Amino acid sequence: MHSASSRRRKILAILCANLLIVLTAGFFLSHHSAAVQRVGAQEEAKVRLYTPLVRRPISSVPISPPIALTSTNPISVSLLLTEAKELKQELALNKIGFHTGSGGNTEGLDEWMTTLDAAGIPIFLKTVDNAEPIYKAQILAKASGVSHTLVFRRSRGKFSDVNYDVPNYSLEPKVAAQAHWQLHRNEFPPELDPSLVWIETVNEVDNKSRSEWLAEFALETANLAIADGFKWAAFGWSNGTPEPWEWEGPAMLEFLRFAGNYPEQVAIALHEYSFTEEEIGTLYPFFVGRFQELFNICDQNWIKRPTVLVTEWGWEYDMVPEPADALADIQWASWLYAGYPEVKGAAIWYLGKSYEFPTIADQTQKLIAPVQEYSLKNYFHRPPGKGVIDPGLYHPNQSLQGHQPMDRPRP
Repeated sequence: MHSASSRRRKILAILCANLLIVLTAGFFLSHHSAAVQRVGAQEEAKVRLYTPLVRRPISSVPISPPIALTSTNPISVSLLLTEAKELKQELALNKIGFHTGSGGNTEGLDEWMTTLDAAGIPIFLKTVDNAEPIYKAQILAKASGVSHTLVFRRSRGKFSDVNYDVPNYSLEPKVAAQAHWQLHRNEFPPELDPSLVWIETVNEVDNKSRSEWLAEFALETANLAIADGFKWAAFGWSNGTPEPWEWEGPAMLEFLRFAGNYPEQVAIALHEYSFTEEEIGTLYPFFVGRFQELFNICDQNWIKRPTVLVTEWGWEYDMVPEPADALADIQWASWLYAGYPEVKGAAIWYLGKSYEFPTIADQTQKLIAPVQEYSLKNYFHRPPGKGVIDPGLYHPNQSLQGHQPMDRPRP
């Protein structure tokens, strides 16, 4: 989170978004191609350098979006898995969860996690500094075997003069990675199991002319984390970043290939907001849905799509819609993320205490029960396989089944 006012953020976001639309339009026009046509000897050499011997099977056409289905009674995951297998489909469940921290308003959060765990439905939970919610979910996961996605980040600790959110950019990337990793590893809550809980050590990195530096930093950190038995989430890119071409530098492609080869140990952390409470799909796919450009670039470079954790998700930093409108947006986003098994989930901002946004926790708390109910009675059938990325298939202003225009995205 940044310290600027919400109004200023929205104005800047709109200005930046207009620039993004111009700069990135060319990238999305190529989604129907199996690979980008490279021009010039230098680009051809880059392709040869980063092309593996065997490419994962990616269809030359897009895969159809998931089918949204609703049950009148709470779902049985085991029965749904059998049903999906018989229909030659893959089962997907709601992956929208919550982001919390210290204090705030978490009334109903324990019930949310225990109810969904008992139903066999994985939750997505992110917390900052406060390990207690993650620890409770970890106990549930160990007892039930349900694959919950749990993320912990430390923003402050023993050293008041150290920036826990970002590395020291003045150092060489490997040196910075070693220092930053040691800081977070040494202050990782001892009650948390690093084989079950993702650790996020950076938040909203400064990517201005640093993408290659960050890539080298990330690769070194990932190796250190794996060696220490951790699951590490990289970057924590802020909403609307990075630019598409920042994924394509040689060092970044090397890191993405590493992450793609270690999907259970290395992930990409992203933030996706609409910057307005009016509709979650505003400026789609440049804000929410931006992860698709990452996957598109990985496909173009014959890299396995990495695990993605949307560790901050929502509308505005200080505003959440009323539950009925919020749930309509959540239904659309759940459908979008259901189309991509590499996306493990998204955490609604914010249940923790915030001095800058004092009402956000109470607003978000109103969504816990509706999200729980939605998760218990809704699921998706996803066609197997992977195809060329086409964000237009998931445009928010259409129904999930009939692609009819709607005021808000809803099934």
